[in-house]
Amino acid sequence: MDLFTFLVLVLILVVVLFIVYWFFHGAKGNISLSRPVESRVDEYLDRRFQEMIAEWELVPGPQLRRFTEERSRDLAQEEVRLSELKQFESGMRTTISSLEARLDTLEKELEGSAAKK
Repeated sequence: MDLFTFLVLVLILVVVLFIVYWFFHGAKGNISLSRPVESRVDEYLDRRFQEMIAEWELVPGPQLRRFTEERSRDLAQEEVRLSELKQFESGMRTTISSLEARLDTLEKELEGSAAKK
């Protein structure tokens, strides 16, 4: 093995070690091997978001939990109402379509009787 080959192998080894070091340096969460850069960015954004929430403390924890508990009940009721409304809408659509079919039949009968006269 000559000096040039040895230097190329050392350079490749250093580059691979640097990439591995960069990849795992400071990694606390789940890092995807298929998307390493995106997962590192997501990890950073999540960590930064949590820091901002803790830093700003816009809403105290108990007040936030109480608000979510109260609103979750309201949201559940609204979802029930929305499902009832969707059922009503589907029933009305079938009724309207059957009425339109009956109206079309009556129009054709009227045109047929007017043409016979």
